[in-house]
Amino acid sequence: MYFLALATDFDGTLAKDGVVVAETLDALERLKASGRRIILVTGRELPELRRIFPQMMMFDRVVAENGALLFDPQEGLEQLLAPPPPPSFVEMLRAKGVGPISVGRAVVATWEPHQGAVLEAIRESGLELQIVFNKGAIMILPPGVNKASGLEAALRDLELSPHNVAAVGDAENDHALFLASGCGAAVANAVPAVKRAADIALARDHGAGVAELADRLIGEDAALAPATRHGIRLGIDRHGRDVILTPFGGNVLIVGSSGSGKSSLAVALTERMAEKRFEFCVIDPEGDYVDLEHAVFIGTLRAPPPAAEALKLLRDDAVNLVVNTQALPLRDRRALTAMMLTQIGRLKDRTGRPHWLLIDEAHEVLPASADGEQVARMEGTNGTILVTAYPHALAPEALAGIAAVVVVGAPSDHALACLAAAGKSPPSELPEVGAGEVIFWRPASGEPPACVKVAVPVQVHRRHRGKYAVGDVGSFRSFYFRGPGKAMNTPARNLYRFLDMAAQVDDATWDHHLRAGDYSGWFRHVIKDEDLALETARIEGDRTLSPQESRRRVRKAVWRRYAAPAED
Repeated sequence: MYFLALATDFDGTLAKDGVVVAETLDALERLKASGRRIILVTGRELPELRRIFPQMMMFDRVVAENGALLFDPQEGLEQLLAPPPPPSFVEMLRAKGVGPISVGRAVVATWEPHQGAVLEAIRESGLELQIVFNKGAIMILPPGVNKASGLEAALRDLELSPHNVAAVGDAENDHALFLASGCGAAVANAVPAVKRAADIALARDHGAGVAELADRLIGEDAALAPATRHGIRLGIDRHGRDVILTPFGGNVLIVGSSGSGKSSLAVALTERMAEKRFEFCVIDPEGDYVDLEHAVFIGTLRAPPPAAEALKLLRDDAVNLVVNTQALPLRDRRALTAMMLTQIGRLKDRTGRPHWLLIDEAHEVLPASADGEQVARMEGTNGTILVTAYPHALAPEALAGIAAVVVVGAPSDHALACLAAAGKSPPSELPEVGAGEVIFWRPASGEPPACVKVAVPVQVHRRHRGKYAVGDVGSFRSFYFRGPGKAMNTPARNLYRFLDMAAQVDDATWDHHLRAGDYSGWFRHVIKDEDLALETARIEGDRTLSPQESRRRVRKAVWRRYAAPAED
């Protein structure tokens, strides 16, 4: 399920003239039986609501007094979310002839046309109060207290995200309710302004409209979610249309060769997630995301991430999280990811969070073959972004859930041909990309791949440009590629020159220095970067790496720290 709860207004929406009919209550029972929660959000005061609507006990939470009071019907607990009104203010209203007046735990309510006298009393009292209109009713509350703030408190109590809640209402004060939910629906009798603000215009009025929405949530679920509100923007195609990725309807595969810019695109996507308040989790095996803004990161080059702490942060604090697994050997990295994916799947089923899961170097933890190791398995088919240069090395079940493919860099037929293993026929040809473009393809759409102009990330995804990157350490301290037979004697006077030469030397020369630990020694003693030296030493000690892969990892470790061009 994507929509995990329904939040409904009472007067004019759930109820007509204070009465909720049996057919509407039956629809709410069906919705609860589907595993969803129901929340009542009303301007009414709680004692009055108990008297006229005893069935409110079926709700998981009740937000009363237009957001000022939260009530848990099962536990009988009340939580005041706003300060009570000063008695002197109420007396001032009565002295000005305002009436009838109802005083709740935090709200003061009356009726039009007394709004002028109410404003005058607020000004004379010197109090910071606001007026909320509701079909002729006037509610006076502290600033910032409305149905949105009340719903947010209820959702925190229920550990749900606003994105995963649909709301239904009819009057002016329901605008805030719509803004605090993932989908707003207006019953047929709603005021025109509310209908215009709603994502869905229901065909039926009052409780029948609520029943209509409840049944549509059961039957359609995520199909009701407006893509513009629930998606993140990948970019613009050549027809000027926005290309949107949504956290439902399948997973996303980002492929491209080393250095193509996959990680830069992934960072840009996390920025879009943060802008729309989608919670995300990044599993980062190579430390590419440890400086990511809008996120908390755990795990370092030296210390593995504590799995229990990661899950606690996701569950209790609702943060965006980067899990850096650099310190773990591949076997342990796979085991940790397997455990996390299982727990994240359960958390998403219960709370809808995190909305997005991004797995970099996905072929490492979701491999096609693992020789009996404990490896991760995809627990769901929604909201996961897999980033890899080696899609052919991904497990077939991981590829099976792919609904969208993004190819970064030069088009590569083999990058899409790997999908044949998951029963998806690759396209007959790929378009030529222009500057700043990627190829975007939805295998099930029947449409050919398209070129999409993507945005670059706003944040600088590199730590610093050190003096050793482009400077000159001198001939005595330069790194000399000599090779096993000492046939060469070519110096690298800075890190960038080192990278250039590392790409040019033959495999025997590269491996000679790698196995001798020369690279980490130079980084430690000349470049004075202990973290770079430590990461490189681990690469030097991994005998399973090919010369091509060990070069890529050393190059990536340098570029990540010294602001070289985008590298993956």
